Amino acid sequence: MNTATLLSYNKDFDNLYAYNGDDLGVTYTETQSTFKLWSPTATTVILKLYTFSSEGKDYTAYATHSMEKSDRGVWYAEVSGNLDGIYYDYEIHYENETVMCADPYATACGCNGTKSMVVDLRRTDPPHFHQDKAPPQQNEQIIYELHIKDFSHDKDSGIPGAYRGTYKAFTIENPQADYPTCIRYLKELGVTHIHLLPFYDFGSIDEASTENHGSDNQASAESFNWGYDPVNYNVPEGSYATDPYDGAVRIRECKEMIQALHKAGLRVVMDVVYNHTYAADSWLERSAPGYFCRRWPDGSLSNGSGCGNDMAAGRVMVDNYIVHSLKYWAKEYHIDGFRFDLMGLLTTELMNRIRKELDENFGAGEILLYGEPWSAGDSPMEEGTHAAKKNNLPLLDEGIAVFSDDSRDVIKGDVFHPQAVGFVNGGTHMEHAILQAVTGWRNTDRDIHPKSCSQIVQYVSTHDNFTLWDKLTLSVCSTEEISRILSGTHTEKETFFRKTEKTLALNKLCALIYFTCQGHIFFQAGEEFGRTKLGDENSYCSPASINMLSWQRSQDFKDLVSYYRGLIALRKTLPGLYDKSAEAYKRISQETVHGTGIVSFLIDNTESYTTNSVGLEASPWKTLFIVYNASEQDVSITLPEVTTPDVSETHVHNRWTVLANGTQTNCQIPLQAGIKDIQIPQKSGIILGQE
Repeated sequence: MNTATLLSYNKDFDNLYAYNGDDLGVTYTETQSTFKLWSPTATTVILKLYTFSSEGKDYTAYATHSMEKSDRGVWYAEVSGNLDGIYYDYEIHYENETVMCADPYATACGCNGTKSMVVDLRRTDPPHFHQDKAPPQQNEQIIYELHIKDFSHDKDSGIPGAYRGTYKAFTIENPQADYPTCIRYLKELGVTHIHLLPFYDFGSIDEASTENHGSDNQASAESFNWGYDPVNYNVPEGSYATDPYDGAVRIRECKEMIQALHKAGLRVVMDVVYNHTYAADSWLERSAPGYFCRRWPDGSLSNGSGCGNDMAAGRVMVDNYIVHSLKYWAKEYHIDGFRFDLMGLLTTELMNRIRKELDENFGAGEILLYGEPWSAGDSPMEEGTHAAKKNNLPLLDEGIAVFSDDSRDVIKGDVFHPQAVGFVNGGTHMEHAILQAVTGWRNTDRDIHPKSCSQIVQYVSTHDNFTLWDKLTLSVCSTEEISRILSGTHTEKETFFRKTEKTLALNKLCALIYFTCQGHIFFQAGEEFGRTKLGDENSYCSPASINMLSWQRSQDFKDLVSYYRGLIALRKTLPGLYDKSAEAYKRISQETVHGTGIVSFLIDNTESYTTNSVGLEASPWKTLFIVYNASEQDVSITLPEVTTPDVSETHVHNRWTVLANGTQTNCQIPLQAGIKDIQIPQKSGIILGQE
């Protein structure tokens, strides 16, 4: 776009033109549709309507309407008749150029999002969708990160070919497989929230190439992208639909997916990307040149996202757009949570507004919010605003959580260096940091100061970087071995397929550690069965065969899956761990470093520890004793003597019960009477409970 058309933004511009209505886009009825577009510097706007031929896959001009300019930069047109299924775009005239623009506020679109669509949204509701609602909140949120195509691309998923890699795969309750896969597997695993990587309309996949899912077209089948390339923010992605051309199909099938997850007892978190747009000349920028993207004083685009085209959060219409978009997804699609990509490019002021408005509209705390408290580079924030980064946690509402890269890296090693080690795989001088991670970083000298552990997401793997299994496999190799494996042939990379006892033990210890840290629990799909991407640390556009969940691996790693399933079930019963109150960290005591790689601590596990411990359920275990042994030797640890308020005398040693160890989880194995010391094998941990 010609830079001469860029407006010169300042706060006075917002004072003159910012529009606070929630009716931008199309308001549809059977007898009339009203179109509204915010384009304050346009001189003329023409609405163009089209019909679509499903046979020829093309659009035919249907009608044009000159739009009228209202106050505050809003253009509008009222068109009589039932326009359900009609496509449209805008011809926007500026002083020195004319652009074609799809509707940035659209809620439906055609293939690849180049034309917007008028749709009767009630027509897109699956049967009984008006009765659909999220399952009740549980004691704990266990978040499982999933990509829609990953989920069912594997032929071993048992999903019919036409549905593999689509929204519809989630609706198959009993896939034709010899063991649990897909939705059946998720139900048995015990997680509470399914975090879905972006499924708004994104630009990095040609939707037309995905029309025939499950076909023999290898290029089409293997096309893949994570989807962090937003085009139409309020429309579902078409490559996951069985028909990418009919704009109503993707909406209906997306709703069917969410409805199926709710029916399975799972809440749904949507991964959202409001930090940048896919293209510099996005529909937003075309409709208001120079407004929606951040720029440096010399006029160049800010690139704090690493993807270009940073959104200018902090400006009224940008913030309004984001808030309205989130509320739309929560209301129309029944979304239960949002994960904010590169949240550090947004502002604390915006995030707090989001928390407030979602609470007001959907109930306090009903919508889960968390994000990445960093950016990929510098970006010029609006004057008077604060970046929603880790160091600004005290400025964020307690109901907004952030990913703890501190926990991630101290547990398994720096994510950007394959040979870097953490506490579990040979790191030294990390004992005190591990104990700080346990409290959700409430007691730390680091640049992170959460108000409570409710602001912390504990994890060791996401879609980014190496999978946990690949990272652990590489971290115990020499530099020469790492180079050979990563640059080698498929045969060399078979290293990642091997189920070694050492890597298995490291994986279990990682899981036991972060599952016993206070905060929200999050893990990447397949982490629980040693998911590998063959050492691909940035698989955003790698073939689907690299990214997919290999369901046979869930059988090959049955013991690891069982270990995770037990940790999930156990975590839900321990208020000392799932308490998110500001005083939860005070439950932890007697933090002890026994040597390199060996720590222990006690947790008060009573449900009524503080007056702020609301909604916690009683556990038979009043005290927990937890030990991590990341050393290369078996160690003997003396059991602590504990007195609880309801017992007058000190507990005897034989009242400790093993709830989890290096091989079992969610078990109850009483220790023998008189035992004062317990052996902890190398590279393992233990959770003990005392009544």
